[in-house]
Amino acid sequence: TGENTRPTMQANLFEGDEGSDLPVQHLIGDAELLEYPRMINEADAIQICDSLIANIPWRQEHLRIAGKLRAIPRLQCWMGYSGVRLTPCPWHPIVDRIHSRVFELTGVRFNSVLINYYRDGQDSVAWHADDESELGDEPVIASVSLGAERIFELKQKHHKPPKKYQLTLRNGSLLLMAGGMQQHWMHQLPKVKGLASARINLTFRNIMSE
Repeated sequence: TGENTRPTMQANLFEGDEGSDLPVQHLIGDAELLEYPRMINEADAIQICDSLIANIPWRQEHLRIAGKLRAIPRLQCWMGYSGVRLTPCPWHPIVDRIHSRVFELTGVRFNSVLINYYRDGQDSVAWHADDESELGDEPVIASVSLGAERIFELKQKHHKPPKKYQLTLRNGSLLLMAGGMQQHWMHQLPKVKGLASARINLTFRNIMSE
């Protein structure tokens, strides 16, 4: 699940960065949910978001639903280091710097990242858990948000009625999901009527070797 040795503090990730290292713990039970609301300051986060939109080789993926191929409502790009059991794009320098900032705060290194581009409020992701076997028994996932603020919703998997929780994913924030999060909770990013602004989400994770 990654290297858990906190690194030596280094210079700010981005020139003029005034992001905060102070986390907020969300006590939802059965999981660890830690938020860094200002991992990157707002001005830098907007600039980085625009740069990624312009420079990442985005792909439109499709799912087969009821026998028909349907475009998923967002664009995506996989990136990873050598040894990852995927065919990822090369690790972009800006993404690498974001990863260094995540490591600085959490002490966890990741070997891959799924980047989602939500072009406006009509792009979304449905209820799911990141519980694939290649992520290990208790995945640690670091989710970085850039651009438009969006509501992030969670609900318990195994309780009826399920306990629900939501929070705002802010521009320049980091959300660390660990412990039993993927085993006990599902999450989604719902559509937002009338939202014209874009959002980039980088979910850093560790793909286990075979």
